Amino acid sequence: MTGPAPAPHSTPAPGDTGASLRVRLGPVLERRGALARLLADPAAGIGVPDVTGRSVWDAVPAAERDAVLSAAADELTRPAPQPLASDWARAFRDGARTVHEDKVRRLRERVNVLALAAVLTGETAPATAPPGACPHLDAAVDGLTLLAESSTWCWAPHDRGAAARGEVVPDPREPFLDLGAAEVASLFAWACHALGPHLDVRAPGLRRRLEREVDARVLTPFERVRDWHWIGLTGDANNWNPWIHGAVLAAALLLRHDRRRRARLVRLVIEGLDRYLACLPDDGGIDEGIAYWWQGACKLLEALDLLAGAGGPALDARDLPVLPAVLAYPQRVHLGGDWYVNTGDAPARLPGERPWQVPFRWGRLLGRPATAAYAVAGARAAGGAAHPGAGLGSALAALADRRWCHEVASPPEPEDQGPWLARETWLPRIQLLVARERAGSPRGLAVAVKAGHNGEHHNHLDVGSYWVALDGRPIVVDVGQPTYTTATFGPRRYDEWPFQSAWHNVPEPGAGQRPGAGHTARDVAVELGERVAGLRADLAGAYPRGLLERWERSVRLVRDGAEPRVVVEDEWDGRPESVALRHVLSGDVAYGDGWAVVTVDGGRRLAARWEPGAAVAAVDHRELDDARLRRSWGGRLTRLTLTLTARTVAGGRFAVTWSESRDGYSPDDS
Repeated sequence: MTGPAPAPHSTPAPGDTGASLRVRLGPVLERRGALARLLADPAAGIGVPDVTGRSVWDAVPAAERDAVLSAAADELTRPAPQPLASDWARAFRDGARTVHEDKVRRLRERVNVLALAAVLTGETAPATAPPGACPHLDAAVDGLTLLAESSTWCWAPHDRGAAARGEVVPDPREPFLDLGAAEVASLFAWACHALGPHLDVRAPGLRRRLEREVDARVLTPFERVRDWHWIGLTGDANNWNPWIHGAVLAAALLLRHDRRRRARLVRLVIEGLDRYLACLPDDGGIDEGIAYWWQGACKLLEALDLLAGAGGPALDARDLPVLPAVLAYPQRVHLGGDWYVNTGDAPARLPGERPWQVPFRWGRLLGRPATAAYAVAGARAAGGAAHPGAGLGSALAALADRRWCHEVASPPEPEDQGPWLARETWLPRIQLLVARERAGSPRGLAVAVKAGHNGEHHNHLDVGSYWVALDGRPIVVDVGQPTYTTATFGPRRYDEWPFQSAWHNVPEPGAGQRPGAGHTARDVAVELGERVAGLRADLAGAYPRGLLERWERSVRLVRDGAEPRVVVEDEWDGRPESVALRHVLSGDVAYGDGWAVVTVDGGRRLAARWEPGAAVAAVDHRELDDARLRRSWGGRLTRLTLTLTARTVAGGRFAVTWSESRDGYSPDDS
């Protein structure tokens, strides 16, 4: 198939197409009192019993049980993290926002592990019993209380009140509902649900305290302030929307006892999630990147599961037409192992602690066995069926699902197999193409190329950038997301080198790309054939106005049995003063006139060829001291820059070909 691509983000409007939650659930929402009646006992149908449901918790497989108890034992040897006021203030003092956030995250994860251990062991003791009677439960209580006593749950850069006041400490009287507050509310909701009967015995009064804190910091602000930026009133909603709405939903269902108020909160959640659904492209693409699928679209899927479980068939909206495409996004950008096509703010190497049971459950629900297989493989690679780092509610749901635990424990498929790996995937709304030599295996060459625009969520200046992977391992790469600072989401975002076009695989014809949705690819077309898969686009619009008349880039994977290859061709009109073609590489780089070779772990080599004399090659190395970047790339990345000669610039055309080199490469091979 060859043809033009639609404009990015041109999504169909929800409504009578059935793409809307409010349309799908209209019969319930329109009947007075119907929602309150359906949610009279929401905990009964969610599939996660409390700690007294011993038939479920005692049946958790030994391997999963042992993993949780071992992690809990390690936690008991360490003191709980202590987030400090000075940590929170650093967001305002030197921009180091993650010092505080990481401590709070570690504290939440500690509580998750200890709460899971308390559920699995079923331990409890009277309030008057001495210390040590129930160590996991007591330590979980300590962590919950530490969080309850914090002045704020909001991440410092999000607290607009503090910034407006010119203060570096939070004001508990002005709670701001952000992702940090949502995460603590969700934790409290699931801890109260799962451990409630034992909390009432061991720490009477704690549940009431936790419910009061969630009400004051999350539920009441959610009700009273109806113009939160993340709700999507402007017609644009990002991952904050389902992330926060999902937490509010869990808190409303599991912590609120007033039926009418519970129903009112759930109604507002449905309205909010509907705005996110309206913004989802019908191809399921996520311009924020793969990490934000898990913290956005996956949160939507979990919320829809929770609605269906709490309210029964009348609140089951999991048949909305866009959801199969949304579900498929992670497998579509999977390269192999833990490597992904990392558009937007996403790491190339995704950490394994994810709620893998969500795509598994949805794969089975929607009749998509390849998706279920992808989820099982991900969980096995991550070391188990349940991951406390994914959240307490997610981990409880995973451990309570016998089929899921059984599937993860079953013998794995061969490493070179991946039934979810399509030969090619084209996501027209975000204008991303991913193609590989053959379906069902990461072996051989794979290429990804994006068009799009520079106003995408979590945007990098990367219109026309591409990736090349060998055996599932990216070698021509996107740097990915560095550790966030206070400046990351402000006017100085593009001061950080990983976001600049100079550190993406794009041309630099005298200037770099510019931010904003108006800086976009034009005349985008794709070719999807048995022998060739490729994307062609005019990149001129991504650069300063008037710099270029036309810059057409073509990136093609040629599936040739003798020599599969990726061919990147640039053609332009006019004579720019200078042209530099950037290539960010992971591996050891050797180069000469007309050639370069990148060697990665295991001795695999990717070779680049271009016309000798057409460009001057040079490399510069970027030593990495950022922990997030080091996890993907180790200590260094290399940038290969090809500065075109005057003759080549005047000719208006240049091509680079990438292919595997099994025996190394030298100029004589060309």
